[in-house]
Amino acid sequence: MVTPWNLKKDVSRVHMIGVGGIGMSALARFFLHEGMVVSGSDRESSQITDTLRSEGVQVFEKHDKDNIPDDIQLAVYTEAIPEDNEELLSVRSRGVPTLSYSNALGAMVNDYYLIAVSGAHGKTTTTAMLADIMEQAGMDPTVIVGSLRKNGSNFRHGKSKYALVEACEYKDSFHRLQPDLLIITNIEHEHVNYFENLEAVQKSFSKMTAKLFASGVVVADVADPNVKPVLEGLQATVVDYRPFIDTELILRVPGLHNRLNAACATAAANVLEIESEVTKNALENFSGTSRRFEYKGNCFLKNKGGYVPVYDDYAHHPSEVMATIAGARELYPDRQVMVVFQPHTYSRTSVLRHDLVKALSKADTVFLAPIYEARKETAGKYDITSETIATDLKDVGVRVEFRPTLDALVSLVRETAGTDDLVLVMGAGDINKVADILTI
Repeated sequence: MVTPWNLKKDVSRVHMIGVGGIGMSALARFFLHEGMVVSGSDRESSQITDTLRSEGVQVFEKHDKDNIPDDIQLAVYTEAIPEDNEELLSVRSRGVPTLSYSNALGAMVNDYYLIAVSGAHGKTTTTAMLADIMEQAGMDPTVIVGSLRKNGSNFRHGKSKYALVEACEYKDSFHRLQPDLLIITNIEHEHVNYFENLEAVQKSFSKMTAKLFASGVVVADVADPNVKPVLEGLQATVVDYRPFIDTELILRVPGLHNRLNAACATAAANVLEIESEVTKNALENFSGTSRRFEYKGNCFLKNKGGYVPVYDDYAHHPSEVMATIAGARELYPDRQVMVVFQPHTYSRTSVLRHDLVKALSKADTVFLAPIYEARKETAGKYDITSETIATDLKDVGVRVEFRPTLDALVSLVRETAGTDDLVLVMGAGDINKVADILTI
């Protein structure tokens, strides 16, 4: 039977259930570079699945047990799919070994000098920043990042001993990693459908830091009250990233949150003994990743005879939403911020309702889409809708409107936006389609 300890050696044919996900697609590319034959499925086609096809992955556009080749030796599945997925049930009934994404990732990277970037927010940007730094330093790392970098990929195949990966705490998945250098950007109550409260999140991070060997290093904000408990009693070295905040650094990505991300990357680069000038140059040339305050283009306003800039961002947690709006105001201090937002999951929207309203109230105008259902979670026990959030925002004096479809939101923006506005599309679902359509 395949285990995480012999995957590279014994597997030449793998099938991936949910291959279109950002992490799964990076892992598919990793498998390809290791010489494996890769197939996979997802519920719909996307830019990612189209690109995977062009790179040699056989991709099916829906989940169906008939998708599975007869000769596969391993099935890898995303933690986002339910246990009753028909492909997963089929491979298990056939006795085919299965691994979750996080277990498969650990199997591929734990024998490297592993740098893992964790935290509630900022993981993707910090990982991408550090990847740029390490590349410029000639360290040739293998990289897995939770977005598309400016080269259009979420994976880099390196030939050195170094691997740099984004490490998510959801369902304790990062516990499958054995990092030599662990970065913790921050800790908040997130993934509320799995973690009951902040203490549960901290417990998961404590288990992660406890995994480090005495020779390991943790980079974190040692004064952050949410982080301090997970650093207590460690044998590993703890490096505070706060002294590495450089207010004079000229960044192309706006916002205090990105200065903190840069500080994390700088502290890690210092641990790796990278020259400071190399780090500074890489950060000043860093231009972001896909869906992280990504400039999509201008939307022509026919009725106004002018244009409005459109940005797209993955922000869905209240802290991310607030930081992204603040970054937009920093870059465009003279424009009105028009946010088009899609709440992500009923559980998150319900538990973090008041924080979400507080964050969205920082915008001048808010247009809301229906709550995005993920992981087969439905309204069920959660007495929450986007209309509820709209009412809360009206109560605090925010100009807000709800529309039931993405097409209706596109029309609303075109009818309402002015040439002195900035359109900021945010959410972790399919709301990015609004930004795409507006800038066609």
